[in-house]
Parts: sequence; structure tokens; C-alpha cells
Amino acid sequence: MTVTQDLSFLTLITDASIPVQLVMLLLLGVSVTSWTYIFSKMFAIKRARAQTEDFERSFWSGGSLVELYQAASANRRSNTNKTGALERIFEAGMSEYHKVKTANKGTMDGSAMLDGARRAMRASYQREMDALESHLSFLASVGSVSPYVGLLGTVWGIMNAFRGLANVQQATLAAVAPGIAEALIATAIGLFAAIPAVLAYNRYSHDIDRLAIRFETFIEEFSNILQRQSR
Repeated sequence: MTVTQDLSFLTLITDASIPVQLVMLLLLGVSVTSWTYIFSKMFAIKRARAQTEDFERSFWSGGSLVELYQAASANRRSNTNKTGALERIFEAGMSEYHKVKTANKGTMDGSAMLDGARRAMRASYQREMDALESHLSFLASVGSVSPYVGLLGTVWGIMNAFRGLANVQQATLAAVAPGIAEALIATAIGLFAAIPAVLAYNRYSHDIDRLAIRFETFIEEFSNILQRQSR
């Protein structure tokens, strides 16, 4: 009963050496931050996907592009979360198209107006992708570095455990077990931080790539529509 109490999870952490405890604390903070980004990114991608689907339905419903542009501009000026990434890309392209067309009073050829709209949509596309991909690099770093940080704590703890054997005349498993157990906890915490981060990074990278394909496809299709209108 005494051995079980001495080797309990909480006791091993509290009795660990200061460097091992610092490693555990660092990994715990990284894990909490990682889970915060995991949940926030999950909701952001889910919201972006839903807003993209809503706008695609509105865009391909056959309504007026002018009315759709006015609604997108109103949503952007109101600073609400109703505006999705694809809607902002559309609004940027349509705005630039009308600006160039108005500035030249119809004297500029259609290809020049189309190039301006395409560049505006590409710039907006890059901003949206930067926003969607934010914090992904942190998850990738946590997934790749955390096991090694935990291993550092483990190596330090095992080293202290074996150094303690030098002070005893007869080495037994009972003497070295607590030190090795508390050292291995650091590796376990490192894996606990790394595994969810790796899974989330792979999943979210796939979801963002799918959204990027939809954005790029829309840019090409909308450019074709503007090209037909500029003739």
C-alpha cells in the first residue's frame, strides 16, 4: 500500500526534481495552448465552410450580381461575422472591376478590367488563407518538438535516479523505481501534448486545402463571368 501511494501520479510529479518539474510545467502550458488553438480553429473552419456554402448557393441561384455585391459590401461595412471568406473575395473582385470601369468610363478594354479584378481577388484570397492557416505552424511545432522536450525531462530524471544509486551500497529496484517512474511521466506528458496537435494539424491542413480549392475555383469561374460581361 505504501509503494502504491509513493508511486501515485501526483506524488511522482511533486517529488520530481526541479528541472523535471519545469519540463512538465512547460509541456502542460504548451498542451493547454495547443488545445485552445485546436478548438478555436475547429470552430473557425466549420464557420468558414458553412459561410462558403451559403454564399455559393446565393451566387449560383441566378440572382443579380449587383445586388449580391451590395449585400456583401453592406455586410463588410457592418463588421459582422456574417461575411464569409468567399464573399469577401467576391466583393474585392467586383469592387475593383467597378472602380476600373468607372474610372475609365468604359474606354478601357475588358481584359484590363478583368486583370484588375483578378488581382484584387487574388490579394483577398491570400489574406483569407493567411487567416485560416494562422496557428497551424504552432500545432506543427508542438507535434514535432513536445516528445523531445518530454524526453529531455526523462533523461534528466533517469540520470538523477542512477546518480542516487551511487550513495547506496546495494542497488534495488525499489530504490530506482520512483526516480525512473517520475522521469517517464515527462515523456508521457510530451506525448499527450504532441499527439492531439499532430492529428489536428493534419486534419485542419486537409480542410483548409479543400477550402482553398473552392476559393480558387470560384475565382476562375467568376473571372469567366466578368470576361463575358466585359465584351
